[in-house]
Amino acid sequence: MDYGLSDEQLALQETARRFAESEIAPVAAKYDESGEFPRDIIKKAYELGLTPTVIPEEYGGVDLSILDSCLIVEELAWGCAGMATSIMANDLGLMPILVAGTHDQKKEWLGLVAGDFKLVCFCLSEPNAGSDVAGMQLLAEKDGDDYVLNGTKCWITNGGEADVFTVFATLDRSSRHKGVCAFVLHKDMPGLAPGKKEDKMGQRASDTRVIHFDNVRVPVSQRLGAEGEGFKIAMQTLDRTRPPIGALATGIARRALHESTAYAKERKAFGFPIGGFQAVQFLLADMAKDIEAGRLLTHKSAWMVDNGLRASKSSSIAKCFATDAAMRITTDAVQIFGGNGYTKEYPVEKLMRDAKLMQIYEGTNQIQRLVIARELLKE
Repeated sequence: MDYGLSDEQLALQETARRFAESEIAPVAAKYDESGEFPRDIIKKAYELGLTPTVIPEEYGGVDLSILDSCLIVEELAWGCAGMATSIMANDLGLMPILVAGTHDQKKEWLGLVAGDFKLVCFCLSEPNAGSDVAGMQLLAEKDGDDYVLNGTKCWITNGGEADVFTVFATLDRSSRHKGVCAFVLHKDMPGLAPGKKEDKMGQRASDTRVIHFDNVRVPVSQRLGAEGEGFKIAMQTLDRTRPPIGALATGIARRALHESTAYAKERKAFGFPIGGFQAVQFLLADMAKDIEAGRLLTHKSAWMVDNGLRASKSSSIAKCFATDAAMRITTDAVQIFGGNGYTKEYPVEKLMRDAKLMQIYEGTNQIQRLVIARELLKE
C-alpha cells in the first residue's frame, strides 16, 4: 500500500493548483454572479492538458488515469466548482465511447476531441427519469440504417456549448433497461437543439440545459455497443466517473477549510481570535478529518478503476461520503463566518451553494446508498 504520488503526478497536481489559483479563483465570483460560461478559461485548461484527461495516446490524448483525473479536479474545484464541473464533463461525455466504442469509433470521435478544443456532454437524465434511468422516454426508432430520436434530455452540463453529445435512448419505453441504447452525435445534426439555460442556485459558471431531439436521424455506425446495452454502458461509465465527483467535492471542502482557518485567526470576539475558542476549533477539526477521509475513499475507488477491479460499491461510497462531507463542511464554514458568511462579500456562501449540487448529480446520494446496500447484499 503506497500513499505517495509519483513525480509526474506531483507535477500534474502542481500545474492544476497553479491554474486554479491564478486563472480560476480570481474570477470565480464574477462568473458566479453573471452565469456567463467561462469558455476562455476552459480553453486554457485544454491547452495545459488538464482536459480531457481520459483519451488514450493512440487516439491523440494525454492518457491519464482516473486517479490523475482526481488530482486535477480537486485542485480545480478549489478555485470554482462550476468551472471544474464543465471541465470534468468532457471526461464524463467521452467515457461511454471508451467503454463501448469500436476502434473506428474511438479513432473518429476521440481523435476529434483530442485534435482541437472541443466540449462534450453526457445526455442521460430526463424530466421524469433522473434517478430512475431505466424509465427514460427519449425514443430511438429504427428506420433502415438509421435511428430516429425524439424526446428531451435535461440537466445536461455543457449542453449549450458542446460539440459532441453522448446520448442514451430507448427502443421501447416499456422495456425499461433492456431497451436502452447509447449513441454519439455531433452538435450540428438536424433536429438536435439545446433549450433554455437553467438559472441555478450554485455552480452557476457551468452551462446546464434541456436538450431537445426532434426527428434526429442517427446512423447505425454512431451507436455505441449493441442494441439494449446502453444501460450497462451508462452504469459502467458512472462507476468510472464517480471518483472524480468525490474529488471535486473534496476540493470544495478544502477551500472551505482554507477560508475558515484564515478567518478564525483574524476575526476577534471577546477580545480574542475566534480560533482560540474550542467551539470553533472542533468545527475546524471535523472539517479536516472529513476531508482526509473523503480524499482517501476517492483515491481508493480511483485506484480500483485504474486496476480493472469492479468498483461500483467503492465509487458509490466515495461519492456519497465526500459530497455529504462537503455539504457539512461548507455549512459549518458559513457558521464560522457568522453574519459575514451569509453575504457575497466572502466566498463561503458560494461554496455552500456549490456543494449542494454534489449530493444530487451523477446519482443522488440516496441512490448511492441503494447501490452500496445492494452490493453488500450480493456479497
